[in-house]
Amino acid sequence: MLFFLFRRVLSTLPVLVIVGLIVFMILRLTPGDPAAALVGDNGTSADIALVRANLGLDQPLPVQFFNWSSQILQGNLGESYYMKQPVTSLIAHRIEPTLALSALTLVLTLLLAVPLGVIAAWRHGGWLDRMLMGFSVMGFSVPSFVVGYILIWAVALHAQLLPVQGYAYLSDGVGPWLAHLILPAITLSIVYLALIARVTRAAVAEALTEDYIRTARAKGISEIRVLIRHALANAAVPIVTVIGIGVGLLIGGVVVTETVYAIPGLGQLTVDAVLARDFPLIQGITLLFSVVYVLINLLVDLSYLLLDPRIRY
Repeated sequence: MLFFLFRRVLSTLPVLVIVGLIVFMILRLTPGDPAAALVGDNGTSADIALVRANLGLDQPLPVQFFNWSSQILQGNLGESYYMKQPVTSLIAHRIEPTLALSALTLVLTLLLAVPLGVIAAWRHGGWLDRMLMGFSVMGFSVPSFVVGYILIWAVALHAQLLPVQGYAYLSDGVGPWLAHLILPAITLSIVYLALIARVTRAAVAEALTEDYIRTARAKGISEIRVLIRHALANAAVPIVTVIGIGVGLLIGGVVVTETVYAIPGLGQLTVDAVLARDFPLIQGITLLFSVVYVLINLLVDLSYLLLDPRIRY
């Protein structure tokens, strides 16, 4: 297992290099010049050229990539063009709202999706099963920002039950913190919930057709234990797999959701960085999200050893 862990960690390095290279090239090949954005409309060509030289943007692309990679190896993600602050400091300042939103979304999703998927598989073809399938289609079809605006209108503006936008830090109290996160977490969890519930239903429904389920029922084991101890336990591998894959949906949804609810997290920071064409900040945030996604998938692979003893690496 230690050899597998060592091998997987080594295999992530080329992935991160490729991700960094792709982001680096896309930013520099798309239209727009950060130097022109910093100088403003009244800047001259000489002013733009001076800013480009100060930022190192006049150097060849391989040299720019080498300089950026060298800084990363030293633990330095560079300095923001627009905010004139270290990228690591900006990320550290904005990471709490994103972590809080992601964690609450994940908890809500797992508490609802897995039980719904199990019950729908148990009552295969029933009204609950059909409702879950309809919800799954709707969850994948309706964009998260549309769900967010509907919830803001219905719950925050019309019923006035929760704050419309903003974020309260956990140090300000659990109540305000939770009140500001409920609507964004529900908005973000819709697609994730639909995905996990659907996969759970399919995996458990397949497990319920196996011989060991009929044997367990013939022994007089309670239906709840059959569903949880036998069906769900044996269907855990595909469920955990889709949870790991869904982290990509979660990361992408954070950007949209934080923008809709004006949450000062990494998602909002990403939007601001893209609009300002702040190359170091965009690259730093993208690299962080890539590392998180790779680590989550590594944990998913390791969890297979606990969920299915037949799997060996």
